[in-house]
Amino acid sequence: MRVLVTGGAGFIGSHLVDRLMADGCRVRVLDNLASGSRVNLSQWEGNPTFEFIRGDLLDRDTARRAVEGCDQVFHMAANPEVRANKAAPEDHFRQNIEATYSLLEAVRASGIDLLVFTSSSTVYGEADVIPTLEDYGPLKPISLYGASKLACEAMISAYASMYGFRAVIYRLANIVGPRSNHGVIWDFVGKLRGEPTVLEVLGDGSQSKSYLYVSDCVEGLLKGAESDEQVSIFNLGSEDRVTVLEIAETVKRVAGYPDASIRLTGGVDGGRGWKGDVKLMQLDMRRLKALGWAPRHNSAEAVRLTAENVALVRR
Repeated sequence: MRVLVTGGAGFIGSHLVDRLMADGCRVRVLDNLASGSRVNLSQWEGNPTFEFIRGDLLDRDTARRAVEGCDQVFHMAANPEVRANKAAPEDHFRQNIEATYSLLEAVRASGIDLLVFTSSSTVYGEADVIPTLEDYGPLKPISLYGASKLACEAMISAYASMYGFRAVIYRLANIVGPRSNHGVIWDFVGKLRGEPTVLEVLGDGSQSKSYLYVSDCVEGLLKGAESDEQVSIFNLGSEDRVTVLEIAETVKRVAGYPDASIRLTGGVDGGRGWKGDVKLMQLDMRRLKALGWAPRHNSAEAVRLTAENVALVRR
């Protein structure tokens, strides 16, 4: 089987590539290296069953060439930034929505059997029901990132239904682990390296969310892909959550700064870290668990393991 992984040089994408290669697949990666790195794929360079294309999905010819001869597509490429000060509206529109449209046009003409898409828990917005099931609604994203992911979900559902391929959509919690180069754990370690006595925490510290270790995420991505429905939507996260303050204390200890004080910024809109930050998030995974998947790590374990890795990388 030949599989295309868009964004395969990135954090989650590269771990998925590792697993697919280990399973004996022929893997093609398309990545513009805007946030990914060839280093993440270095162990597969020169392998005859591995191919890397440096290119952008916004280029229609590149998208068509990438899907040619493939049986399945795992669409991981996206702008990963939720915070408005790190990504403009145009970034989300072009890199998430327009890039997905370009890929779908290529898939439509290619005879691809399956498209797997990594969406986000941010499509739920501020859900009233926690843990949140996939059929929760109405969906009201509070960030442009969440809105762009929801738009991609709608396009993928429509294309799959009209043109006869299967689509699996995952609404991810916060995925953490080795090779991650952004997010709260990465930020905290970097801040402590710069100022070892004080750790600044955005918001009021009570933000509470689910964190899933990347190996559990990859297992979930592959398990849900076995679904035979035309369009399947699965939540993918851990079965509990941790607060930002708990993460801060873990990072302080693991990174070697246990005596650093914590300075809360107070945040915006009732203690959120930034405009568009969902303050409380935990997903109900009963749909994916019914297929036989379950996370091996809880949120606290995922955070600790990631902090240990990031502390080494940023030393």
